[in-house]
Amino acid sequence: MKNPSAGGKAARPKEDNVLSLHTDASVHAKPGAPLMARTSDMTTSNAVLAAILESLEEDKAEDIVQIDLRGKTEIGDHMIICSGRSTRQVSAISEKLAQKVKDDFGRSPKIEGKDIGDWVLIDTGDVIVHVFRPEVREFYQLEKMWMDGGEVASPQN
Repeated sequence: MKNPSAGGKAARPKEDNVLSLHTDASVHAKPGAPLMARTSDMTTSNAVLAAILESLEEDKAEDIVQIDLRGKTEIGDHMIICSGRSTRQVSAISEKLAQKVKDDFGRSPKIEGKDIGDWVLIDTGDVIVHVFRPEVREFYQLEKMWMDGGEVASPQN
């Protein structure tokens, strides 16, 4: 596309200094300024994990499976997969869990699928939670996708 005011030269969009997983943050930091600690600090990650597991137990989530993602992916430290008996329970478990994370840790987790209630994803940053209806969980079998060949999924309850 030509920009008439630029003497007929093609207009070039201005580049942003957007950080991504592939960008070194130190390049964009001001000299002498301390870099932020990794947001997935293990103490915080473990505290969030414990609070989530407690909330799921309180809300009678079934077949709770915890998968350690450290060293497998950068999307988070832990994944939890569990089931609710109905779409209503799946939605209720998800709502309460998101509120607990917000109240206890000041994080507003991203939630997808709550309105339908078949499969709800709650992304807290460090911990990713999948709450399924049993039939939907059986269909997708996320445990098989994320667990090592020798690793056995052990339900928490």
